Amino acid sequence: MVGREKEVSELEELYCGNQSELVAVYGRRRVGKTYLIEQTFKNRFAFRHAGLSPLEHERKGMLESQLRHFFNSLRSFGLEETVCPTTWLDAFYLLQRLLEQKDNGERLVVFIDELPWLDTPRSGFITAFEGFWNNWGAHHDNLMLIVCGSANSWMLDKLINNHGGLYGRVTYEIKLSPFTLKECEELFKQNQVKISRYDIAQCYMIVGGIPFYLRYFRKGMSLSQNIDNLFFVTGAKLEFEFDRLFSSVFSNPGIIKAIVSFLYTKNAGYTRKEIAEKLKMNDGGLLTDCLNALTASDLVIKYVPFGMTKKQIHYKLIDPFCIFYLRFVQDGSKMNHHFWEQNIKSQPVTSWRGIAFENLCFNHIAQIKSALGISGVVSRQSAWSKRGDDVDGTQIDMLIDRNDNVINMCEIKFYSDEFVVNRDYYRTIMHRQELLSAEISKKTAIHSTLITTFGLVYNEYSGVFSNVLTLDNLFG
Repeated sequence: MVGREKEVSELEELYCGNQSELVAVYGRRRVGKTYLIEQTFKNRFAFRHAGLSPLEHERKGMLESQLRHFFNSLRSFGLEETVCPTTWLDAFYLLQRLLEQKDNGERLVVFIDELPWLDTPRSGFITAFEGFWNNWGAHHDNLMLIVCGSANSWMLDKLINNHGGLYGRVTYEIKLSPFTLKECEELFKQNQVKISRYDIAQCYMIVGGIPFYLRYFRKGMSLSQNIDNLFFVTGAKLEFEFDRLFSSVFSNPGIIKAIVSFLYTKNAGYTRKEIAEKLKMNDGGLLTDCLNALTASDLVIKYVPFGMTKKQIHYKLIDPFCIFYLRFVQDGSKMNHHFWEQNIKSQPVTSWRGIAFENLCFNHIAQIKSALGISGVVSRQSAWSKRGDDVDGTQIDMLIDRNDNVINMCEIKFYSDEFVVNRDYYRTIMHRQELLSAEISKKTAIHSTLITTFGLVYNEYSGVFSNVLTLDNLFG
């Protein structure tokens, strides 16, 4: 299994423990939660079950279908002959009977996948789950109950941060993040897909570090051929993924998609007030729930732009897949089955690459800080813009505001060759430094930093950059 060494180690340590464990694993759809658990424990399950997707079934009769499906899983793992339960209280009692039947003193691993899908309206699922754990599960030191879910807001609100009967009951939580560039490279090598780091970066800028998407890439095909195969040909592999991403995970998929589509229109993002005004929503509980759900799913981040107060929190869309889909797929470009092959040098794609590479860098801030030798320094990062006329206005791709009296003023450039600083660009950087200096403390030093693909051509102007980072640093 590529990556996930830390998570596997944590799960194995819990398995070897001598106390009951309720482990919650959550993360974005398709990030590999199920794969992680199945590959770690393989044939060690005392019971395993996955909820039925609400996207594939009618809401009417959903409770009955979930209970019947749960019952079938119990039977397949050895439950003796009995009748199908009609409530979740009865269903978890049958699970208790099955585990008592299997209990020989060794570790009992129970895995319930897509737990939020089981919590259908007015089903009483949470009450029954709470009763099972509090009355039986928590008192059996050899029980390890692992639950997964892609509906991250549900996992956080109903389980991990529950203020009722499940308060403080989760003994361990794992949030599974997308792959880094390095892990993407390892997966491609494992699948014998020969691809350069330059193209792996572009791949990340399109689908992100989502293992499920990356496994669709075929050896013997170029990056552009693979992208056409995923998005633009008839029956493309990811043709319906954008809608499924929201419909299967969020309780208000229409509103969620409207927020995502609006956030897409501005790379720096918008404030909560701007979102409410644009979408004509009340600035209340529903908007809070939607924004929390998006941030919990790693599709959106909230941050305070440099120079602003905490009251000016911005919400920014960072999911590469969503950004690419909204930019190139939803407008009907898929009518051309060779769209990506034929447009890789077009101006719209070139412009997209610049912004997409900025997002890639924000998603690899840990690697950037490591390359700068500041991993242990407390810092925060954001873009910065200063409004004004052509002389006084400016925009900086990334500022790393550090607690050691230094700010890294980062220029982010995606180039197919080494970057060259000419006289005009040198003057631009110096002007930006002057404007930034006026906004910060006199005790703070500015380190101009270039983050690019293949490095810098050294000439009479290249000394304007104190640090130069390349793709190899981002793959660190």
